[in-house]
Amino acid sequence: MARLSKEHDYQDWMSQLPEILWDRPLWCLAIPGSHDSMSYCLDINSPLVSSESNALRIVDRVLPCVTRPVIYKWAKTQEENILEQLNAGIRYFDLRIAHKPQDPSDDLYYTHVIYTTMTVRETLQDIAQWLKFHPKEIVFLACSHFEGLNEDCHERLVLSLKHIFGSKLCPFMETPTLRRLWESGYQVIVSYEDQTAEKHHDLWPAIPYWWANQASAEGVVEYLDKRKHTGSPGRFSVAGLNLTASTQFIVLHPRQSIQTLTLQNYGCLAAWLQEQTPGGDTGSLNIIAGDFIGPCQFCSIVISLNMKLVQLT
Repeated sequence: MARLSKEHDYQDWMSQLPEILWDRPLWCLAIPGSHDSMSYCLDINSPLVSSESNALRIVDRVLPCVTRPVIYKWAKTQEENILEQLNAGIRYFDLRIAHKPQDPSDDLYYTHVIYTTMTVRETLQDIAQWLKFHPKEIVFLACSHFEGLNEDCHERLVLSLKHIFGSKLCPFMETPTLRRLWESGYQVIVSYEDQTAEKHHDLWPAIPYWWANQASAEGVVEYLDKRKHTGSPGRFSVAGLNLTASTQFIVLHPRQSIQTLTLQNYGCLAAWLQEQTPGGDTGSLNIIAGDFIGPCQFCSIVISLNMKLVQLT
């Protein structure tokens, strides 16, 4: 029987799960994810995304020396790059994709208020290269938002996904398990939040993300406790263990940042997380996404929840 590594190295944690879990549907497992996964490489000098308010645009145009540092410290939710996140055990990636306005190229980027320095293609190639050396690890790429993408952009993006991942792309199936994916050589599940997904069997429908929209651990926990009991068993879901600050909160807390807020509240969030159970039933958790996954023991806590399934079997 395979065993989870006792060290803080989770590069191959899926292949190290006990064999008794290899035939459980993937939505029965506890899987660590990162919220706004690409925000570690935000470009502080990039344009604002078009969906931001006109008021913010006006202030940013007049006083960028004031707005940009504030935007950056509240929009950056990760410090580790994509490979470091993979090595830490992250298997679900929240990828908010966009095309820059007035950009004559076909390059796509990621966004969280502003755009990233890394392109989508660069990131996907990094993930594909990592997967070659970890053939039993499964990743979820949750593609969403699609700021500035038209139908042609969507089709080019899908072609890139197929070209880069090839036979590793897992087509939609009713009951995905580790053993089933391993036997077929599948390693990538792409959740695509657009009707484009209906045209391609290699794309999965959007995975619901449970977003509390709260600035305190107590608010997040209260929301998730209610939400998990109204979820649909037998399907993927993402519990967002991330805090959200309103404009009013940001103005009233000028010395704070999303990182300081996250770390201040993490003790309460971690204590709640340790009490949770995976399993695919109403009241259980599946994918859990967090901010700043590096400074905390986030991945180790989530992965260890799978041992509860072994004890219950």
